[in-house]
Amino acid sequence: MRPKQQVNMADVARRTNVSIATVSRALRGEPGVSEPTRLRIQAAANDLAYVISPEASGLSGGATGRVAVVVPGINAWFYSTVVAGIEKELRAAGLDTLLYCLEVSTQREAFFTHLPLRRKVDAIIVVAFPLTPQERIRLEEMGVSVAIVGAHAGDFLSINIDDQRAAEQAVGHLTRLGHTKIGMIRAVDPEGMSYESDRSRLAGYRAELKKAGLTGDDLVVTPPWGIEGGEHGMELLLSKPDVPTAVFCHSDEVAVGALRTLRRAGIPVPQAMSVISIDDHPVAELADLTTVRQPVEEQGAVAGHAIVEMLNGHEPTERATVLPTQLVIRGSTARPPSETTGAGAVPLVHTSDWRP
Repeated sequence: MRPKQQVNMADVARRTNVSIATVSRALRGEPGVSEPTRLRIQAAANDLAYVISPEASGLSGGATGRVAVVVPGINAWFYSTVVAGIEKELRAAGLDTLLYCLEVSTQREAFFTHLPLRRKVDAIIVVAFPLTPQERIRLEEMGVSVAIVGAHAGDFLSINIDDQRAAEQAVGHLTRLGHTKIGMIRAVDPEGMSYESDRSRLAGYRAELKKAGLTGDDLVVTPPWGIEGGEHGMELLLSKPDVPTAVFCHSDEVAVGALRTLRRAGIPVPQAMSVISIDDHPVAELADLTTVRQPVEEQGAVAGHAIVEMLNGHEPTERATVLPTQLVIRGSTARPPSETTGAGAVPLVHTSDWRP
């Protein structure tokens, strides 16, 4: 729970334009903070009547050489690849990685409640799951360096892509091909919570359709994330009264499930249905899937490097790092059936009565 005082370490960090970890070191009298910065932080703390919490004080005692990396799962390509990038940077700096896999909200609650009392770490990297306000407060109160990969959370350092822009790249490719009926398969976590990336990608989908003078909210479905979710999402779209000619999927793994359903339904790709997604997962090339590539391992590497720099007392010049994405055109997208000409044209399969 949040301490009774209304001011916390994050407020002091905002007042002085430094990281929470720097505030923590300065107020504890630890090295790694210049004297002018220390005096500025102490003055701000006094102005705000901030008192360092007993929990944060209990974390003092010198560096541990350990960094906690918190992920919602490790059996998915995105998370494992981000962790690989993080671990490589931390290992090169002589730091140990403590990996915490928190698949459900009860596990996350236990972690954020008990970690400061159970084990000391120098920093925390949180990978791509939504932080509740209470979890964000706990991170602030710990007084350690924090980086967020694949999402944003308050004033913490963040490393990600522009998910809305990536969606616009994907959907824009479909509209340029001439598609006017474009569906979207979104994704939620196992407990039904939406990812920040999913909300941003939905915004990009809507923005690009609006730009082209189209609408598509009646062609948006939201199954659980994963290959099976992609299968079910495509089943739902094929059950619509007006079947789309193209589908934008939240991720490559969702798209692979969607392709499996289309194959089972006898709907040829891309002749009768185009499919595009985001990631450039290794399976995308095998499936000849058009996608928007994001630099996944690089996001982890940038986060790991930033944490090393912060632990060495160097404040990042930017609090948010946004890495570029790139459209990769393969064989799963083409002009809609009405635009296809020649003897090899394949008409759209009418599937309004199709059921899984």
